[in-house]
Amino acid sequence: MLTVLEDVRYRVEVVDPGDWSRRTLVGLPELASVHVRPVDADESDLAWLTTTSFLSPPALFLADLGTPETDPEPLKSTPAFFDSSTTTAEQHFVRSADGTRIPYFVVRPRDLEYDGTTPTLLTGYGGFEISRTPEYSGAVGRAWIERGGVHVIANIRGGGEYGPAWHQSALRENRHRAYEDFTAVARDLVERGMTSPAHLGAMGGSNGGLLMGNMLTAHPELFGAIVIRVPLLDMRRYHRLLAGALWGAEYGDPDTSDWDYLRTYSPYHLVDSERTYPPVLLTTSTRDDRVHPGHARKMAALMLRHGKDVTYWENTEGGHGGAATNAQVAHMTAMEYRFLWQRLDSTHG
Repeated sequence: MLTVLEDVRYRVEVVDPGDWSRRTLVGLPELASVHVRPVDADESDLAWLTTTSFLSPPALFLADLGTPETDPEPLKSTPAFFDSSTTTAEQHFVRSADGTRIPYFVVRPRDLEYDGTTPTLLTGYGGFEISRTPEYSGAVGRAWIERGGVHVIANIRGGGEYGPAWHQSALRENRHRAYEDFTAVARDLVERGMTSPAHLGAMGGSNGGLLMGNMLTAHPELFGAIVIRVPLLDMRRYHRLLAGALWGAEYGDPDTSDWDYLRTYSPYHLVDSERTYPPVLLTTSTRDDRVHPGHARKMAALMLRHGKDVTYWENTEGGHGGAATNAQVAHMTAMEYRFLWQRLDSTHG
């Protein structure tokens, strides 16, 4: 059994030894992440399959490969935390600035009116060969999707959705490609009529926080609000702070001529006192042992000094996750989505 990721869509193929013919296993949820394990170590035609999707919680299936005409049997599922009956998930593609085809997922109301007024949240990461594949989130579902918002996941370069080459194409001096991919998705959402800049928000953390910082400083006209979580923002000093010394292969060394390109995507150095920025929420943790809280502190201080609309939250616990307990996670999550909804929804306040 092979799990194949093609265009960020999972499928399971059954390969018959001998003639090595292949067939695709059917009967699994659409747009779902799928993982396969044998039932036992002996020769057996039985396999466990676990699935998760944007609209269905993690579930366990049993597949009998000896009866290919029979769909996998659903056995158990974790509880659903939001009503997805009026929601649909789909995938779209858009061309980036250099012509590269960029996939992205959209989770939206089935009866969405394409009038540009729907609060829409665009998320992304684009680094360290980390792929953004379908997964269930009760928090996103309850706080955003169930309320009628559109949730979008951009599979930009820097991740691993198309293997190592997808990651390597946005390293160091080519990091701008990840940001061009993200802005291409944002513009496509507006062109499709799903939303408009006033109703389009963006959120990301860590390396995704660096992405958000670049959206804020380079393309503020595209967004109505931005949440920047536990971010890298000062690329002149990132390598001198905590784990930053390990990331030279990803970004480069600012103590060398690499600074010539690093300065083009160092948000802290790109803040313009004369420019209008959307409202921004910056969050961090005093005990973040990976990305120093100084990044968020300095950015907030600089923007506040210039009179910009900045909300700042620093938890005293939690490490790089920003929260140490479930209660703290719930508080932080509610704060982030409330911030976005208040600023992107003109009808509910």
